[in-house]
Amino acid sequence: MTEYGRGAGHEPWHPEDPLYGDQGWAGQQSAHGQGPYGDQPQPQHYQQQPQHPQQPYYDGRQHQQHQQQPGYPEQQHYGHDGGWDTGGHQQQDPAPYGMNPAADPYTGQRPGYGGESPDYYAAPDAYPPPQPPGRRGPEPEQAPEWTPEPEPEAPEEHPFFTGGDAGDDDGPDEPRESRRGRGGDRRGGKPKKKKSRNGTACLIVAVVLVGGVGGIGYFGYQFWQNQFGAPEDYAGKGSDPTQVEIPQGAGGYEIGSLLEKAGVVKSQGAFVAAQNRNPQGKNIQAGVYTLNKKMSADNAVSEMLKPSSRNALIIPEGKRNAWVYEQIDKRLEVKPGTTEAAAEAEVKDLGLPDWATGHPDVKDPLEGFLFPASYPVAKNAKPADVLKKMVARANAEYGKLDLEANSTSLGLKGPWELLTVASLVQVEGKTDDDFRRMGEVIYNRLKPTNTETNQLLQFDSAFNYLNGQSEIEISESEINSNMDPYNTYTQKGLTPGPISNPGTEALAAALNPTQDGWMYFVATDGQHKTEFAKTHDDFLKLKEKFNENKGSE
Repeated sequence: MTEYGRGAGHEPWHPEDPLYGDQGWAGQQSAHGQGPYGDQPQPQHYQQQPQHPQQPYYDGRQHQQHQQQPGYPEQQHYGHDGGWDTGGHQQQDPAPYGMNPAADPYTGQRPGYGGESPDYYAAPDAYPPPQPPGRRGPEPEQAPEWTPEPEPEAPEEHPFFTGGDAGDDDGPDEPRESRRGRGGDRRGGKPKKKKSRNGTACLIVAVVLVGGVGGIGYFGYQFWQNQFGAPEDYAGKGSDPTQVEIPQGAGGYEIGSLLEKAGVVKSQGAFVAAQNRNPQGKNIQAGVYTLNKKMSADNAVSEMLKPSSRNALIIPEGKRNAWVYEQIDKRLEVKPGTTEAAAEAEVKDLGLPDWATGHPDVKDPLEGFLFPASYPVAKNAKPADVLKKMVARANAEYGKLDLEANSTSLGLKGPWELLTVASLVQVEGKTDDDFRRMGEVIYNRLKPTNTETNQLLQFDSAFNYLNGQSEIEISESEINSNMDPYNTYTQKGLTPGPISNPGTEALAAALNPTQDGWMYFVATDGQHKTEFAKTHDDFLKLKEKFNENKGSE
């Protein structure tokens, strides 16, 4: 049997402890006029243990195999055989000083620091042994509570069908007192049969299913129609013609919405579906279309793909303003010259940028600003409104290229001169490759160091613009005698302003020309093929080639 340590651990208290004198704790109690536990007689429940002669007062704590360490929870008592201490061994655990545990006012308290609970099971007359504080033994078996045999139950009927009060069922909101009171039925008379909630649940589920299936079916059908079903559509080619304007850059959904509002198609979705079914459906261009109301979406797509149904004004690259004015007059079915007169009268209100105004000797301030594109033009539109759309488109395109910043890096005086270069490139070049080399020719001839042509561009296109013509053969006498600012044979540098409306390719070439040293060019076939030369001798060879092709015609 391992004893408590004598050093660091807490030792069991003994009455002969010198801290309290000869009498120990009992002596102190006597000094105050009372016994150790008051005046109550204390029964003797212990006997001297012969196996522990060295301990005159054995308090039942020494039979534990392990010392309880400070600060750890109370441990279970183990018997000498390693099992649980059930009181079956002969060693008894008397209460110190004949103490009656039942009378001890400190029995209900936990033992002090480092102390242990006394083992009450060692008392020979403790049967059933008293339960120490905080420890419970096995619960005594109780006789099963008598419950009457249930009577055969009739088939359950729900109050909904029998007319009873469904509120008899115990609900979660029933007061606790009423539920506690009903518990007495088990101890008393005939138990009251509790109604089942299964019937209520079944009824509710049935109602929800019946109503829900109808509601879900309706909304599900609508959802299916909206998401997967065929959208509403008309049939046939319709009637009652109307005009619909499709703006630049409009996609299928925007076009479908415009047609739906105009009454041409029945729904936007029908048009989008028809456009996707048609292999050419994505090729619908901006313009004003003459279509019938209440026509099928498939017919609407087919009609919009026909050039004859589109009232769009298409401006090709390189066209002069004079040609554009004539086309607008024809589209609006107005008197010839109406649009040109409107351009001259309202030029300040058409949206030109500041850098495009105030240049001397310019024949048409709008030249270069009627940007090549497709424009929707309705028959009842005004000429000035059409011109405003074209100028607005030019401003947008020139803004993307930042003509103002790039003109300085190219040695030009501003964006107006850069636009003029692009207009010359557009007219003289035939292909994209021609455009870049043509741009280099212009910049090389504008250089002060140019001794080949002495800053003369010598472009036939400029002379033709001056005269409003498109001639290939121009006599030298005619050209050399004309001193107009637009005649690049007699006037150095650029023309006063653009001579055409350049497209995006010509503008890009003017911004990024080649750097190969090109100085001359000749349309050797007279129309479609342009060849370039770096020296005057090579230029003469190209000129001979041109004459040969002309003679063979």
